[in-house]
This record gives sequence, C-alpha cells and structure tokens, in this order.
Amino acid sequence: MAMREDSRAAAAVDATPVSPGREIIYRHSLTVRITHWINVICFALLLMSGLAIFNYHPALYWGNYGYSGVPAFIVIGSTVDLQTRRVVGITRIGDVSFETTGVLGVSSDANGRPTRRAFPSWLTVPSGPGLALARDWHFLMAWLLMFNGLIYLLFGLFSGHFRHDLAPTAEQMRPRHVLLDIWNHLRLRRPRGDADRHYNVLQKFAYLAVVLVLLPVMVLSGLTMSPAVTAALPFLFDLFGGRQSARTIHFLTANLLVLFALVHVAQVLVAGALNQMRAMITGRYVVRPERAS
Repeated sequence: MAMREDSRAAAAVDATPVSPGREIIYRHSLTVRITHWINVICFALLLMSGLAIFNYHPALYWGNYGYSGVPAFIVIGSTVDLQTRRVVGITRIGDVSFETTGVLGVSSDANGRPTRRAFPSWLTVPSGPGLALARDWHFLMAWLLMFNGLIYLLFGLFSGHFRHDLAPTAEQMRPRHVLLDIWNHLRLRRPRGDADRHYNVLQKFAYLAVVLVLLPVMVLSGLTMSPAVTAALPFLFDLFGGRQSARTIHFLTANLLVLFALVHVAQVLVAGALNQMRAMITGRYVVRPERAS
C-alpha cells in the first residue's frame, strides 16, 4: 500500500504556479530518489575498484582459461620505443594496436613520472597497490548494489512505477514517434508542455535496458567469476561460456554502463541541470510551457 501511495504521489501535480504558463509536478518518488543516489555511489566505487583489479592482469580472453601465453583479444599494456627510449602505452583489440599513452597503459604518477598501469591511479580505488583492498571495496559495493537494486525492482513492480513510468506507450512505439524523438535529441531540443511531464521513448528504452539487461548481466557475470558460486551454480559457465568469458562480458558491460552514465549526465545538462537535479533531490520538477505558436 505504501508503495502504491508513493507512486501515486510521484504523478500528482502541485497546483501552485511557478510563473505564468509553468507548474510544478512531483516527478520522482522518495524510493526512486534514494535508490538512485545509492546506485550512483555504488557504481562509482565499483568501477574504480574494478579497474584497480583489472590492472593486475589487463587482458581479456574468451573461454574458461586466461593467463600469460594464451592469446588475448583485448590487451592494455606498454612497450619501449627503441628510437626515443620512451615508454609508450599500447592498447590492442584483436590484431589492431594503437598508442594510448597518458590514458591507458602508461600514465603519470604523483611526481609526473611515467608509470606502467593499464588505468591511471586517479581512476582506481585504491590509487596505489592493493589488490586485496580493491577486492574488498568491489565486493562490498556489489552486494550493496544488489540489495539496493532488489528494493528498486520490487518497488517498480508492485507500485506500478515500471508500468506507468517506464513502459513505452503504443503511441511512443510508433516508428514515426521514435524517429521524431531521435531527431529532437540530435537537435538538443528539450520537451515542453505535456511531453515534459513524462520520460520520452528513448529514455524509457535506455532505462529498461539498464535495469532489465545490463545490470543483471553485470551481476551474473560477476558471480560467474567466483569459484564458490559456480560450484553451487555450474550452469553459469554454460550461460557465459566460461569464467574468462564472464570476465570479458563483465568488463564490456561495465563500459556500456559508463557510456550510459556519460550520455545521461550530458542529457541532464542539456535539459536543464538545476531543474533535473532538484527533481532527483526533492522530487519536484518544473514543467516547461509549450512554445508560443
């Protein structure tokens, strides 16, 4: 009952006008706001600790085994340029190699000296050596993310949040509508009036893909890398094609989530950072009026 009331409150409209032609709606429920910010913290620390773990063996394989001498299809490393004697960061994907000095493979330490690391120290937790500490952070945040995600999932299912707020309507699924929405995004044109009250179809597609596809894949592929879990649930090997395949899928899915986060932040800035942040902190959102014809 509390969840349903929370969801209904999110759709309620505050009749107090902000200025002529504008109004405030209660857009995000308390549950959505709390789980959102917990996810932000968890994902940031998961990413940074995961990169620290990856630095200890910066290569990705397919199958069940991966170690030095076995061909890897993604490698982040370094080499020495024989002519300049300079340490160069090299990233290889398949048979294609390209220099990534300063970003991947080789970066500067606190004293400005080049150091061989797949990912720079400012992007990892811990910033220095400490595989055990990185794993502790990673596992702690992973369990917190799973618990938080379960709360959000149950809330979304039983409150009607998924059905009312995230499920695309029949009108939104029309090809003409989808193409128009894509065109508006390319033009950086923000929605107004009634369209500004709800998520657009591209937002709904993106959020559903994250909630129902990317995050479950992240969790399951992460569990597949645990010998204790796969001993109890050996079907995970068949699901992901082996422990090393699961590690590769885990890494690539994390990159897709980073891409989603970057696009999400960019869209928040384009759509009005103050209004969007206020809505995710207080729940209240100012609807932009329709343009005068």
